[in-house]
Order: sequence, then C-alpha cells, then structure tokens
Amino acid sequence: MHRRAFLPLALGPLAAGVGAGCLEYLDDDGEEITDPGDVEIVWHDLVRDDPGTEDERVAVWGIVRNVGDRTLTYIEIRATFFGPDDEELESVIENVDGDVSSGEEWAVEVEFPHFGERAAEVERYELEPATGV
Repeated sequence: MHRRAFLPLALGPLAAGVGAGCLEYLDDDGEEITDPGDVEIVWHDLVRDDPGTEDERVAVWGIVRNVGDRTLTYIEIRATFFGPDDEELESVIENVDGDVSSGEEWAVEVEFPHFGERAAEVERYELEPATGV
C-alpha cells in the first residue's frame, strides 16, 4: 500500500440521522455502560506508511457512528492485528472521550504499536467496538 491522506479526520464529527435501540448494563462501580452495539463501524482501511523500511508503520483508519439513542461520553474501539498464518500479533484499544451524539460520526485511528519488520508482518486486521459510556 502507499501512503494515503485521510480527509475525514480533518472534517471532525459528521451529522447522520440514524437511531437504534441499545442495551445497557452496570460495571463493577455501578456506572452505566453502553452495549458495543450502540457503535457501528461504517468504514475502515489498513494504512501502511514507509513500507519496506525501518520506519514502516501500520494503522487502521475508520469512521464510526453512534447508532444508540443517547449521547456517549467514552467509546473504545479495538483493532486486532494478524500476521502470517492468522497469528494474532497485537490487540490495541483506542478510545474517544467527549460527547458523541446519537447519529453522529467521527474518525478513529488505531496504530499498530511496533515499527519496521514487526509492522511489515501485519497482513490483516479486525476492527470492532469494545464499550462506550
């Protein structure tokens, strides 16, 4: 892959009129947690910078939407990176703090934590919502 520019990161939140029901539960501290089903990943791609060098970097870029009925203040997105033979290399959680209203979209980037040869091993990934409050 070649280095790409990611315009949606510069756009910030985008309006989108989507609504859906949600399940809620309490964590050990009694704080209300939103089911990961309240967050939908609407677009994603693996991006590779400086391939074949010691500085090679891999990241997943995506657009995520709040499909729940309420504003979320904390959201976690998990990217699991896989290498040859579907070996899991790393699982990384990126979070979004702030108010993300129902129907709103935002950009997310989850970076593989290693560079160079380790980054070159990444062949595929899985991206999923983890939690939100």
